[in-house]
Amino acid sequence: MDRPSYVFVCQHGSAKSVIASEHFRRLAVEHGLDVDVASAGTEPDAEIPPRVVEGLLGDGIDVRALAPRPATRAALQHASRIIAFGCDLRQVAPAGVPVERWDGVPAVSDGYARARDAILGRVRTLVHELRAPVRGG
Repeated sequence: MDRPSYVFVCQHGSAKSVIASEHFRRLAVEHGLDVDVASAGTEPDAEIPPRVVEGLLGDGIDVRALAPRPATRAALQHASRIIAFGCDLRQVAPAGVPVERWDGVPAVSDGYARARDAILGRVRTLVHELRAPVRGG
């Protein structure tokens, strides 16, 4: 069976989606979840902004080698679940793939810690949901 794949998407693919995917990746490993994780943008930036790189480095996550990727139908076709931050994916989301909206997250430009904390709360809930069906080890 293929590993479940989670794709986090925001407009520029360089802030909220990267913060979410990298924290989700770390928490998934810590909780023994075998998943694939990616981030993408509907209008991807050329690079991840320094405030995001520095913020994640402060959290112990190094994204200096990453670059934003476009959210295309091909990039999303193998996703088990897509999480979108304030962007409409109707034109690119493959039929049958659930798209969850995480709207209302503060802009990273208004403060990394505030945005990260809002995202991390949702990521922790997602990890908890994914672990819930596993009973008795």
